[in-house]
Amino acid sequence: MAEWLYEEGIGENRAALVEDGTILEAAVELPGQLRVRSVHSGRLSSILIPGRRGVVTLASGEEIFVEPLPPALTQGARVRVEITREALSELARSKAAKGRISDEEERPGPSLLERLQASGETLAATRPAERDRLEEAGWSELLEEAASGRIDFPGGSLQMSLTPAMTLFDVDGALPPPALAVAGAEAAGRAIRRLGIGGSIGIDLPTLASKADRQAAAAALDAVLPQPFERTAVNGFGFLQLVRRRERASVPELVQFDPAGAAARALLRRAERSSGSGPRIVAAPPVVIARIEARPEWLAMLERRIGAPVRLRGEPGLAISSGHVHADFP
Repeated sequence: MAEWLYEEGIGENRAALVEDGTILEAAVELPGQLRVRSVHSGRLSSILIPGRRGVVTLASGEEIFVEPLPPALTQGARVRVEITREALSELARSKAAKGRISDEEERPGPSLLERLQASGETLAATRPAERDRLEEAGWSELLEEAASGRIDFPGGSLQMSLTPAMTLFDVDGALPPPALAVAGAEAAGRAIRRLGIGGSIGIDLPTLASKADRQAAAAALDAVLPQPFERTAVNGFGFLQLVRRRERASVPELVQFDPAGAAARALLRRAERSSGSGPRIVAAPPVVIARIEARPEWLAMLERRIGAPVRLRGEPGLAISSGHVHADFP
């Protein structure tokens, strides 16, 4: 039976739907973001397309793209906005949150924990003092897939690429093309679910001359990727496109577009679970240490959780994911 494992971490909350020791689905929440279904008051600061699209600025200064825009609204009007998509980051830019005009009262959106509680699935909270069930299920391997984009499957591999237009999966392997297309489509479907990928997605399969082979590949995707989503047929060049609802950033986006932040949070997770006693030394590349130093509340929370002081040490030359933790008394 599948079970959600939830962990309130330092700098992020994380969860994984685990079945038979395998992560089927993962989610990461960064506290402080405007959440989907939250309602906020602001001012219509700009009308981009009259009667269609505008920008609402909140008291915090954060901007929300609003669509549709009621024709009766004029620039400068006070409005309330319901968030329909959280803010996103890309390689060279950020995308503001999206919303729609609402007449509902201000409210926070559901947190990751609240969404899991409402899912109907079994839910278990994990703690640093307990056995690391997330890691046993392959949490570090999942983060490595998200960072590198390489996802292996029996007989081949996927290469995932994040582009401004869509997330692309290229299928490669030594199997005969019909078998590789089926295995690759299935692996891509599992990865899309596991990594929380939404929006427009393309899967580049081997070229398949037979319509039956193309249909078999599409059926393999349908069998492992839960609805709702829309897709095309596999065309003669082996390309399939699908669209899923996109309400928040995927795990690969969180990892690839902020590698220092992702590495810092992963290192703090390891520090929480470090063995030994006495003061801890947390060592990592200077860019990762700088991210932790910029958030003193993260360090204070770590010291509270382990009951010991922590010293940070930058080590130039280390790979970004190669931070380590030492205790004075192993």
